[in-house]
Amino acid sequence: MTALNPIEGAVTLKHFFELPLNYQQPGTTIQVFARQMRGLQAGAAELPFLVFFQGGPGFGALRPAANSGWLKRILKDYRVLLLDQRGTGLSSPISYASLAHLDSAQQAEYLSHFRADNIVRDAEAIRAQLSPDTPWTVLGQSFGGFCILRYLSAAPEGLRAALITGGIPSVSRSADEVYQATFKRTLQKNNDFFSRFSDARQLTDNLVTYLRQHDVTLANGDKLTVEMLQLIGINLGMEQGAESVYYLLEQALIETPSGQTLNPLFLAQFNQMLSYHTNPIYAILHESIYCQQQASAWAAHRVRHTLPEFASDAEAILFTGEMVFPWMFEQIAWLKPLQAAAEKLAAKTDWPMLYDIEKLQQNTVSVAAAVYSNDMYVERQFSEETAALVPNLRTWVTSEYEHNGLRMDGEHIVDKLLALISGNKLR
Repeated sequence: MTALNPIEGAVTLKHFFELPLNYQQPGTTIQVFARQMRGLQAGAAELPFLVFFQGGPGFGALRPAANSGWLKRILKDYRVLLLDQRGTGLSSPISYASLAHLDSAQQAEYLSHFRADNIVRDAEAIRAQLSPDTPWTVLGQSFGGFCILRYLSAAPEGLRAALITGGIPSVSRSADEVYQATFKRTLQKNNDFFSRFSDARQLTDNLVTYLRQHDVTLANGDKLTVEMLQLIGINLGMEQGAESVYYLLEQALIETPSGQTLNPLFLAQFNQMLSYHTNPIYAILHESIYCQQQASAWAAHRVRHTLPEFASDAEAILFTGEMVFPWMFEQIAWLKPLQAAAEKLAAKTDWPMLYDIEKLQQNTVSVAAAVYSNDMYVERQFSEETAALVPNLRTWVTSEYEHNGLRMDGEHIVDKLLALISGNKLR
C-alpha cells in the first residue's frame, strides 16, 4: 500500500498486487492495481469493503475527483476498492505497444486470460490480503455485473452481498442471440434519435454523402469511413448520449470560401466519442464475454449481414451500437497490430465456462439489481431470465434511466439497491 492522497471529502490509498497471469499455470505474473477510498468520518478506516467492478470490458476503474455521486452514498457504510481490472488502468495495461514483443499466437494466448473468470480470481486473491476473514460486498456496473455473476458461480463464499446496475447477463444464450436482441434495441434507439431531432436525418445524409465523395482523415490519422461514422451510435443508449451525437453531427460540415469541408472540431471530437482506439480489450475481447465452450466467429458482424438497414451502403444509414466488427482491425491504426490475434480469439472454441447454473440456482448471497427497461447494451429479457434462475436476487426494473444511470444519478440508485438488499420496500 502506498500514497495516501486526499480528495474532496475522502482519502484514497493505492494498492498494488502481483498476481498470476494464468491461475492454472502459475509462473508469469501481472500487476493489479486497486484504489481504496475512505470517507472522513470517525471509524471510516474500519468499515467493511465494497469492491467496484467497472463496466467494459477493458476500462480502468473510476478516477474520482470528489466524494460525490454513488461514492457519496457508499462511503457512509463502506470502504470502497476501485479495482482496475487486469489489462486496464494501472493493472498491466494492454495496448498494441505492450504486446508488440509477442507474435500473434502469443498475443492471443496472453489476451485469453483477461476475461471475467480471471478478474474474479484476482478479486479473491486481493481479498485474501485485505479482508481474509470477511466476505465483502461488490458493486458492478454493466460488464461489472457480468463479473459478479461469475463471482456467484465461482466463489460465492467471498461475497457478503452484491449490487448490480445494468449488468445481469444471460448465463446460457450465445453471442448470436445477444446481438440479434441488441440490434433490435439499437434500431429502436435510431428511430427515437431521428424522430426526436427533426434535422438529424438530413445532417447525417449530408455527412455520409461527403464521406463517400472525399477521403477524410481524423485527427488521429485514421480514415473516417461511413462504417466508422456508424460506430458513434454506441452513444445512443446513454443518457445525454443522443444529444452528444446530434451536436457532433450539427457541427460536422462547414462552408468555406473554397467550398464545403469537414470541421476540424468534428474531426477532433469524433475520436473522443469512441473507445476502441485507446481501450483495445474492449474491441478484442468484447464478444468473448458471451462465449462458453464456443467461438464468437465475429457474431455481431454476421448478424449485421442479415440486417440490410444497418449496411454502410444503405440509402439512409443507421448507427450501430455496442458491436465489434473485423474491419475495425483494418481501419483503426492502434488495433491493426492486433488483427491476427483478434482473428484467433474470434475462432477460439474452447473458452472456459463462465457461469455455473447449478451453483447459481443454489445462491444464498443477497443480490440487488437495477434492470433498465430500454437498455441498448444488456437485453432486459435476458437479464430477467437470469434473475429468475437465481434465488435471493431481487430486481428493480425501471424505465427512469438509461444504461449509464449509475453515473447520472448514482446516489439515488445505490440507495434503492441497498434498500432491496436489506429487504426494505422501495420508496
